[in-house]
Amino acid sequence: MRHHVYFSPGMFGFGKLGSYTYFAHVERELTARFAAAGHELVAHVIEDLPTASIRRRSTRLAETVRRTATGTDAIHLLGHSTGGLDARFVASPSNTAIPADVLDWLPRLRTITTMNTPHYGTPLASFFATSNGQRVLAALSMLTIAGLTLGATPLRATSVVLGFLQRGDLAIPFKLLMLDRAVESVVAMVDDAGSPEVRTFLAAIEEDQGSMLQLSPESMDLVVAGFADRPGVRYQATASMSPAPTPRRWVHTVGHPLRAISLSIFYALHHLTAKHDERYPCCAHHDMPAGLVAAYEAQVTQTFGRVPSLEDNDGVVPFRSQLWGELVWSGLGDHLDVLGHYRDERVDPPRELRHHDWLTSGSDFSHGQFMALVDAIAAGMLA
Repeated sequence: MRHHVYFSPGMFGFGKLGSYTYFAHVERELTARFAAAGHELVAHVIEDLPTASIRRRSTRLAETVRRTATGTDAIHLLGHSTGGLDARFVASPSNTAIPADVLDWLPRLRTITTMNTPHYGTPLASFFATSNGQRVLAALSMLTIAGLTLGATPLRATSVVLGFLQRGDLAIPFKLLMLDRAVESVVAMVDDAGSPEVRTFLAAIEEDQGSMLQLSPESMDLVVAGFADRPGVRYQATASMSPAPTPRRWVHTVGHPLRAISLSIFYALHHLTAKHDERYPCCAHHDMPAGLVAAYEAQVTQTFGRVPSLEDNDGVVPFRSQLWGELVWSGLGDHLDVLGHYRDERVDPPRELRHHDWLTSGSDFSHGQFMALVDAIAAGMLA
């Protein structure tokens, strides 16, 4: 049987830049598992608008599915970060923003998988929604692209980004110039004159910040109330969190200046994401049936030895904001570890199978964890 799987990227995410695909590791492993079960997986990566509104992103997703999923094949949507909200919005019976004829494939939709998705918002979005925060988002996006495509980021540019995250002095004109030059230096590393994809990606971030406004805890409080699950569709989620910053984490960065700066950037993001307003707690528990809350708490307690707090997060999204539907996998990991973007400790793996880290987070995410995560997702899709 043939299955079409649509991958939607989220915050910091991109579909494909040059020869590098954001979902490369997840796509490869899912394809292998479908084949082992006697099924064919046809993968589609959405060339999304990185920070556009959920409605605009969802419309592009729906149009892509309608154009490419012909026949009677099964359809699955998999979204990472904001991409998970795109999938839920497309499938929601209460959605009237997308023309019905663009959604005529919905009867074939089998599953929606959300990976580290901010179902209840994230405080980090409130920071990125500011004019200065937009520039930091662009810089972090470029560091992400450089790290994943090249396996390294420039030390100087990384240091500049860290300075802005720690001091928040973006109102000083020459400081802004420094940040812009840092971004440009990274662009030059990964984007040659014949390939304008990276600059197009950055322009999209600058031109449309709709989702950053919508992903704030206050805005998602309303969005959650308007989303409804589609009957007959299996909703499954993965959720992770990274260890809270401690002095012991710095021991592993001694002699590695880039890792030390990378860890500092991650901790700055972790700190921003840990902030919460008691009125808008980014918490999946406050409006759920008691039985479902108890099931979630029992499951995560088995994983972590405790129920994660409101402050626990993956560096971008609070852990308890990531819970929706059936929790098929949870563990220690940062926002991009779960996509296979972690430090590869294996000895000389083939180039196409090599994993590159996003930021040093102290999560110590392993290849075995990634395999278990993909196993869980595939099992849910094929159930």
